[in-house]
This record gives sequence, structure tokens and C-alpha cells, in this order.
Amino acid sequence: MVAVTPEAGETTDVTVREFDGDRDGAAVERLESACEVGPSGGKMCLFTDLLGDPLCRVRHSPAYLMLVAEAASAGIVGVVRGCVKTVSCGGQGQAQGGNLIFAKVGYLLGLRVSPAHRRCGVARRLVERMEEWFRRAGAEYAYVATDAGNEPSVRLFTARCGYAKFRAPSLLVHPVFRHDLSAPPSRRGRGARVVELSRGDAEVLYRRRFAGVEFFPRDIDAVLSNPLSLGTFLAIPAGSPPWQDIEAFLASPPESWAVASVWNSKDAFRLEVRGAPRLWRAAARATRAADAAAPWLRIPSVPDLFAPFGMHLVYGLGGDGPAAPAMARALCRHAHDMARRAGARVVAAEVVADDPIRAGVPHWPRLGAEDLWCIKRVAEGYGDGALGDWTKSPPGASIFVDPREF
Repeated sequence: MVAVTPEAGETTDVTVREFDGDRDGAAVERLESACEVGPSGGKMCLFTDLLGDPLCRVRHSPAYLMLVAEAASAGIVGVVRGCVKTVSCGGQGQAQGGNLIFAKVGYLLGLRVSPAHRRCGVARRLVERMEEWFRRAGAEYAYVATDAGNEPSVRLFTARCGYAKFRAPSLLVHPVFRHDLSAPPSRRGRGARVVELSRGDAEVLYRRRFAGVEFFPRDIDAVLSNPLSLGTFLAIPAGSPPWQDIEAFLASPPESWAVASVWNSKDAFRLEVRGAPRLWRAAARATRAADAAAPWLRIPSVPDLFAPFGMHLVYGLGGDGPAAPAMARALCRHAHDMARRAGARVVAAEVVADDPIRAGVPHWPRLGAEDLWCIKRVAEGYGDGALGDWTKSPPGASIFVDPREF
């Protein structure tokens, strides 16, 4: 157990220690159910159900830790998770004779503080304690993803904890309709053929073509072989020659193509939208009722997002060529079909604004979010002098979102 000495004006009865599953599980579950995710101050909020496993969002990482803040008078009042992994620092390595540059990083996620104990220094102390573990684990950087509209969270990291705003990807979310709206063939990706890759071929493709993308995990093989990873799929033009193998593809790729993998977040955690206007809830119920009464009309019924629901995540999304967005759309529709059969109610992907592939990702703007990734150096010196300070590097055209910590 490690107690963190509070500063003047902060609560004095809080101890930060490592999570104990047998002792803390029920209390952490109650805390999670009381804390919304996303911007504060709005009427509509997103809540997370961890399905009885508080470690579900980090346990698949190479190294992980969960900390709780315990108040003598109130029990568990705060929690944070962290993991350490090795990732690519992006295109800087391409200028070093083709040698990629990787760095060991710590990732903070799942920071929650009881509403009654906010603005008392609990969150900052949890972050500082996790950063101590990052340093002991050899991490050079720490980073965190938060909703850009969550002003208290942004202030905590940038004003009080020394993080710098770094990258701003968008979370694109699309509901899984039983009957989707029809769309022109050009927008549905009808000109594409989807091929499922073996794990070995998927690893080769990602390492050969995407290892220079920022935050690409060096242990991509562990990601692809995880039971929650449902497969990797390649979209190529419908008129392409029959598929042979990945080496033949890389030797002579088509003019346009796209690749993506699908992660089954539904079996790790569930989400729930609370605080939606009654009119929205009634309209969603009406579409489902009409679809059930007359399925032959193929009415696009809005799934129930106001009760706990599951999600599939499209990750490793990338491609090349002028028609890459159309190829990506075909992959997203394939992921949509997989999610519908599995009972997931939304499909999500996270893409930066400048990535051309973004144009092919179907989404509802009202369901998504604008994320902000903040970063901080936690080590002295630099593991690779050729990189310099990654926190000051310009953004690349794309980013790799690790599904294990989504």
C-alpha cells in the first residue's frame, strides 16, 4: 500500500493503493455505475458496465496496473487503470534509413472519481501514482485519451498534471440496424470484394505497411491472436484476380485497397446512454415496433441504446489508392453485418481528421465524440536520440488505435 501525501487544501483521508479484486470489486462496480463518460454538464451521458471485471480494459495488455483511492470515511472514491507497451512513434523513423523508431509508453484510462469527492485532489493523486509505476516499468512517455468536450478532465491533465495536447482523433459510431437504409452502390462499397486474412497474413500486412503509423503496437501479433479479435479483412476491387497470398498481394497490390480488423468489445464491457430526451426514446421505440410489425417493409429500426448494449470496434483501418474510402466502406459494412449477427448494437472506429480513409466510415455524428490525446514525458533523456522529443512532433496522416485499451 502506498499513501500519497496531500497538498494544502486537499482531502487528507484518502489512500491510494493497488486494486484488490476480492476486496474492491463490488465497490468499484458501484463507483463506475455512478460516473458518466464524456462531456460534463450535458443531459445525455454514456455509462459503462464492466460486466463484473474491473480489469477488462487493461488485462489484455503486456503489463497493467489498477489503482484505487480509498477514503477512511467513504470507502472507494476513485479508480484509474494503466498499461505499458511499446509503440511506433510515427513517420520520424522513415527518415532514418528506413529504421522505425519505437518508444515504451504508459497509457492512462478509466479514471473515475466519485461525484462527492471531485475537486479534492483525488484524480491528480491517482494520476501521479500511476506515473510512478510507468517510470519503474521503463516508460518514456505517458498519454491519455479524453473527450475534448470534458473540460474538467482536459484541465486536470493539461493544467495540473503537465500533459500537452497531442492528437485529436474522432470516434465515429454507427448503430447496427436490423434493416439499414439503402444507399447508392458507390457509397455501399459494392465495387469491392472482401477477403478474410489469416492471422499470419494480417500480421505481415500490418508490419510491412503500417508499422510507421503512430501508436502502432510492436506486439501486433498478440493483438491479432487475442480471442476478442474477430478477424482481419482486406477489401480489393471486385474485378481483382483471385486471391493468392499476402506476398503476392504486396508484390503487386491493386490501385486501391483497404484493410481492417474487428474487435469484440461486447464481451468485455457494455455501454448505456442515459438522459436522452423522451422524444428520442419514443422515436427509437416506434421504429423498432414498426419494423417488428412489418418486417417486409425493411424499416431501418434504431436499436435500443438506452439499455446496456454491446459494441464492435473496427481497428487497424487503413489503405491506399483513390478508391480506398470506398474499400473502407465495404469493410465497415462487413463489420456491421458481423455485429448484427453477434447482437452488438453499434460499430465504432477512431480516425484522425486528415486520414483520407475517414470519408468511407459510416457514422452518426450525434453518437460519436471528438477525442483529445494528451502526452507527457515521464523519463529523463531519450531512448532513441534520433526521435528527440515525441511530444513536439507534428501529427501524421493516421493513427493506430489499440483495441485492448479502448
